[in-house]
Amino acid sequence: MPDIGILALQGDVAEHVRAVEEAGARAVPVRRLAEIEAADGIVIPGGESTTLWRLAVAFDLLDPLRKLIAGGMPAFGSCAGMIMLADRLADGASGQQVLGGIDMTVRRNAYGRQIDSFERPVVLDGLGDEPYHAVFIRAPWAEQVGPGVSVLGTDGGRIVAVQQGPLLATAFHPELTPDRRVHELFVSMVKGT
Repeated sequence: MPDIGILALQGDVAEHVRAVEEAGARAVPVRRLAEIEAADGIVIPGGESTTLWRLAVAFDLLDPLRKLIAGGMPAFGSCAGMIMLADRLADGASGQQVLGGIDMTVRRNAYGRQIDSFERPVVLDGLGDEPYHAVFIRAPWAEQVGPGVSVLGTDGGRIVAVQQGPLLATAFHPELTPDRRVHELFVSMVKGT
């Protein structure tokens, strides 16, 4: 059973812990480099991307996480985590830095403000015919992806789920639903199956 670290700086940590465990892996909240290095993969939860960036800098994790991800550590980012895994931001805050890893350009808060949050079914390639009940909270989307990125899901033509090698990202919050297909996909990626 793989150990998957849930980056416990801010966001839906408890929800991801539960989802990862229900998907068949051991989930461990992590916020120190040694804890992260001991994990087989990492989840970067939703929350607020500029807060995640600033806390990653404050905890001296930004560059080490970049190196681990560039070195092949499997990572899954939901919502703000998708922003953190993008190589480029279309509208980042002044000086905002990301972890990178996925060849995509992401627009923060692309769907609008908190009041514009919504839920809607999204079909995800490779995860069965049943649409996924997606929860979008001040969500981003990928405006552009490189040739090595697989688009797993769209919403009205907007890219909301992607995979590139051992990296997975969703604009929505799969941890907030009882459907574990996205987390099961990530666990299988960590296992290499």
